[in-house]
Amino acid sequence: MKLSPFTEEHEMFRKEVRAFAERELAPRVDQWEEDKLFPNSVFKQAGELGIFGAHYPEDVGGAGGDFWMSIVKSEELPRCNAAGVTMGLLVQSDMATPVIGDIGTKEQKAEFLTPAIEGDKIAALGVSEPGAGSDVAGLRTTARLVGDEYVINGSKTYITNGTRCDFVTLMVKTDPEAGHNGISIILFPTDVKGFGVSKKLEKAGNWSSDTAELFFEDCRVPKRYLLGQEGMGFMYLMQNFQSERLVGCASAIAGSQLALDRSVEWGRERTAFGKPLIKREYWQQKFVELYTKLEAARALTYKACAHYNEEKFVQKGMLSMETTKLVSMAKAFTGDVTSEVMDQCVQFHGGMGYLEELWVARAWRDARLFRIGGGTTEVMRYATAKIMGL
Repeated sequence: MKLSPFTEEHEMFRKEVRAFAERELAPRVDQWEEDKLFPNSVFKQAGELGIFGAHYPEDVGGAGGDFWMSIVKSEELPRCNAAGVTMGLLVQSDMATPVIGDIGTKEQKAEFLTPAIEGDKIAALGVSEPGAGSDVAGLRTTARLVGDEYVINGSKTYITNGTRCDFVTLMVKTDPEAGHNGISIILFPTDVKGFGVSKKLEKAGNWSSDTAELFFEDCRVPKRYLLGQEGMGFMYLMQNFQSERLVGCASAIAGSQLALDRSVEWGRERTAFGKPLIKREYWQQKFVELYTKLEAARALTYKACAHYNEEKFVQKGMLSMETTKLVSMAKAFTGDVTSEVMDQCVQFHGGMGYLEELWVARAWRDARLFRIGGGTTEVMRYATAKIMGL
């Protein structure tokens, strides 16, 4: 009986990503955290190693793998010890570009997707706005068709890779009166006149990842940059969100596992009241509980991944409500579990855990974002309740 979803090919890829994270990224992340940015060259390195394209078809520059390739990558990149770097790379491969692979024209894939896979162009996903976050239907950035061009006006915020992206997979209102049926997606090159970065946002965590507020003032892009059909953007995005949430779950679980493992090792050496801290019954009970919850989060995430992989990569169809429900459950549950794990790891380290010089402080503040980004925990539970008819 085969319990693991991973094949020999997946495990070979795992070794490659792990080596990249541990040898190329980890030794440098302290400086990148201090700089509040990791270098653009990291995107090119990842592209050359095939990390971005493992799950994309060969005809667009990928390796032709399945969705489990994305999960492998998401589980190994956290070994770089900076969630900001992991997030910036995952936005490139699994958040801003999957929708291009799904519905883009041959020309759009050649201009945007393939360069992103190769690491030659940096991608961002433009959804959130100052007045619309998880409520995507409330966005106000507009794209008005004038002749053969869309004229875009508005703003976006909380945009990962926003200060340096070469293009944005941009959610806009093409019919402001039609609610979520008036939303479309436009591939937006950032060298267009009228585009700019309002400011780089300072965050509580994920320092090495740049997050920006963007503005669009009478920006003109060709009609051919419309992705899919006009008015279908909300549906496309809801499908796209599922992969984003799953890779986020896999990454958060892997990061939490690393934190637990490292804490246990530290607890073997740290003595309190005459014995190693890990030998205290309270902490033995607590760590067993936390490891158990992580295993449950992983099992739920893998079940959602199996559904996603079957529908997207095997059947090559639309996602079912059952898959969307499982993804939403996994996102909410994983968020709660990983937050608890990181908080307890800080507590276990005592005063040392609250010092920036120790890894656990960074892991703790970085992990907090997961319950917000990609759909808040509250929205995930609301979506689940709606699907269940509650």
